[in-house]
Amino acid sequence: MWAVRAAPVGTPTLWAVLATGVLSMLLLDGGLAVNLLLVAVPASLAAYFAGRDAGRRTRAWSLVWGVGGIGLLVVPALRDADWPSFLAVVTAIGLGSLALNGGRTWPAVLLGPIGVVNSVITGVSWGWRGLRERFGGARRGVGVGLRAFVVSALLLLVFGALFAGADAAFADLLSDLVPDASVAGGPWCVVLLAAGLVVALAVAHTAAAPVRLDRVVVRPGRARNRVEWALPLIVLIVLFAAFNVVQLVVLFGGYDAVLEKTDLSYAEYARQGFWQLLFVTLLTLLVVGFALRWAPRDGAGDRKLVRSVLGTLCALTLVVVASAVRRMDMYVEAYGLTRLRISVLAGELWLGLVIVLIMAAGVWGARWLPRAVAASAAAGVLAFGLMSPDGLIAERNVQRYEDTHKFDILYARDLSADAVPALDRLKEPARSCVLRSIADELGEDDAPWYATSWGEARARDILRDHPPAVSVDEEVCNSLTEVPEYR
Repeated sequence: MWAVRAAPVGTPTLWAVLATGVLSMLLLDGGLAVNLLLVAVPASLAAYFAGRDAGRRTRAWSLVWGVGGIGLLVVPALRDADWPSFLAVVTAIGLGSLALNGGRTWPAVLLGPIGVVNSVITGVSWGWRGLRERFGGARRGVGVGLRAFVVSALLLLVFGALFAGADAAFADLLSDLVPDASVAGGPWCVVLLAAGLVVALAVAHTAAAPVRLDRVVVRPGRARNRVEWALPLIVLIVLFAAFNVVQLVVLFGGYDAVLEKTDLSYAEYARQGFWQLLFVTLLTLLVVGFALRWAPRDGAGDRKLVRSVLGTLCALTLVVVASAVRRMDMYVEAYGLTRLRISVLAGELWLGLVIVLIMAAGVWGARWLPRAVAASAAAGVLAFGLMSPDGLIAERNVQRYEDTHKFDILYARDLSADAVPALDRLKEPARSCVLRSIADELGEDDAPWYATSWGEARARDILRDHPPAVSVDEEVCNSLTEVPEYR
């Protein structure tokens, strides 16, 4: 697994690593937006150059993972909300590890980041050896390079300051492009520079010496007797079928009769069922995994039995997924949309897609399944971020307010700037109460362009054109929270 040795680091790789470190120092101090994407570009080039020097061919799936990882970094550039951006960044790291290490098996897909973590240490020493080789391996040569870098920086600083003092337009241009390098922020800039260099070296070293996780062998479990394997699953299938029949009866017979019989309200019926059905979906995937591990494998009859039993169980599970989605829709109608509800609903839909992929693997083979599941997860995270969850929450809840005159004003005040376009439709004084809270959270417009998301910029434009009413103060807002209509 660790047999591949890294080729000597090339000059283009070192320049790309240096560019990553410098951009990290200059751009990552004011928050995460398009700056994260700008820093990722030279880091990706460092990986490409290192892989090319090591003789690695760029495969189609590596391009898919690499482009997908870069695409996920668009989410922080577009959305002000932290939670979808965090999910997108974490998923981008996972796709990046797949692009660097490759692999098509479950160990390779799930354990890919191990190679990048290991390269955090080995990559630094690898880069240092390459740097010394560029200067003849002598300390004197390294000192010459460092002195040249310091002199260049001093020349840029001195002449840049003089030109800025000579022309106001040039000074404004510099202030927009170059962050404030104050003495107090100096140590933090050094930390960002070092972090950028270390991460870029780790990425490049992984591309030059990937971990071959496909060589990890997961031995199948001991095949079980047909009765021992199939009987518990058939019993479970009967239980699923009975539940699904009840769901169909409720669907076509209406909820009124069921609610009258169970003495539950509409909202209580929805809330009672969703979480249980979500766990049913998760446990079913676990059952399918163990069943495949211990499935009989003696001949064509055994393979047909496995496909029939597990295919039926997966098909019935899709009905459970549909029932869970319907219950969440009922829940949202009664109580409104929240971050937790939209997140678990998206997760349930993705689990349903995984079940469909498992059924397809039962027909066409499972060799492609790990990569397909990983690609579907990345596509789901990207779609989740692009649709602006906070904006969708605000849109749905404002529409609910227009239909039912019910609105949770306390929850709306905690949403991000992505929700401002929808919340701007509220009537006064609720509009000013909600938007004032978000405006206070945004603060002054002093963030540089590369650390400002599109959602934040759009919210500032709306708040500048239609600011919250001055007459609506905190006392008025606090009084609204006592009104049942806004709770």
